Amino acid sequence: MKLRRLRELLPVVVDTPRGSPIKFKYDVEQKRYTIAHVLPPGMVFPFDFGSVPGTLADDGDPLDALILLEAPTFAGCLVEVRLIGVLEAKQTQRGRTMRNDRLIGVAAESRTYKKIRKLSDVPGPLLRSVEQFFVTYNAQRGRRFRVIARSGPIRARRLVRAGERRFREAERDS
Repeated sequence: MKLRRLRELLPVVVDTPRGSPIKFKYDVEQKRYTIAHVLPPGMVFPFDFGSVPGTLADDGDPLDALILLEAPTFAGCLVEVRLIGVLEAKQTQRGRTMRNDRLIGVAAESRTYKKIRKLSDVPGPLLRSVEQFFVTYNAQRGRRFRVIARSGPIRARRLVRAGERRFREAERDS
């Protein structure tokens, strides 16, 4: 499942579908999805949100990814995406600040977003609303989320490779 070449697709497992007011999370021990958080009335996920299997982020979970696709899928759905960039971010909770980046990809089967090749191709209002969603979502949970950079597909792929290395190292150490 490694991302090796520039145009290769990346598998992302959907945790929370577009339009959901509930944040789902996969519980590895129970081998099923659980409710992690209920969003306030009127707030929903703007796109499918999930994680990249075989990676490990600084927060100990797989790398997070937002999938640009015109319709929702479902929790557990494997979606092949073309990475277009990353929102590099810092998250602060309980006095501790860590990186909590959000990879952004276009679903291979998308018609609406098929011409988008890099984060700068995403219309400004749409990208700002995605950023604001993450800021507001985290604020509702007592956390501060701050985007520190918008980066393109090359940086996103580097972060995936680093996440794959962390995952392999964690597997060796366990």
